[in-house]
Amino acid sequence: MGRKLKLFTFLLVTFFLGVFLGVTVAKMDPSVAEYLFKFLRKVLGEGELPTGFRLFLLIFLNNTRVAVIMAFGGLVFGILPPLILLFNGAVVGIVGYHVSSMGEPLRKVILAIVPHGILEVPALVIAGVGGMNWFAELAFGEGNFSERFKRGFKEMLKLLFMAILLLFVAALVEAFITPKIAGIG
Repeated sequence: MGRKLKLFTFLLVTFFLGVFLGVTVAKMDPSVAEYLFKFLRKVLGEGELPTGFRLFLLIFLNNTRVAVIMAFGGLVFGILPPLILLFNGAVVGIVGYHVSSMGEPLRKVILAIVPHGILEVPALVIAGVGGMNWFAELAFGEGNFSERFKRGFKEMLKLLFMAILLLFVAALVEAFITPKIAGIG
């Protein structure tokens, strides 16, 4: 298995470990889930989220920002991408469990996450792979520092571009399709 595939697998497992930890925390201490849920509502604005194109833009720009941080943050000893994915997975687990425990049918919770998540999560993982691979190329690649830096940077940019394209589609799905499928729009 090549380095990028190993990194992809590691980061994907890290995200789902975060989901598992989030669900576990929410089950063990519902007050943590309630606090996080209220905090997120406050951060996102107490009122209604925008709809349509404004929602798409909000989602796309936020997710692109995270992807860029993960891609460039991989240079920090490769630690930033797994931390971000672990945290995001935990938030998904905590919020998903909380919403479900408050009476929303599990089917609706899943339909609110999966249609866009099936694109968004791999896109963020790909951005993280770009950053971690760049670090690995610098640390373990062949050639002098400048060659390793350029080679890793070029590959990171390719993966980041691919991630941003996937995030574009995921944001379209999240803004225009997920609400209809999940019955939340």
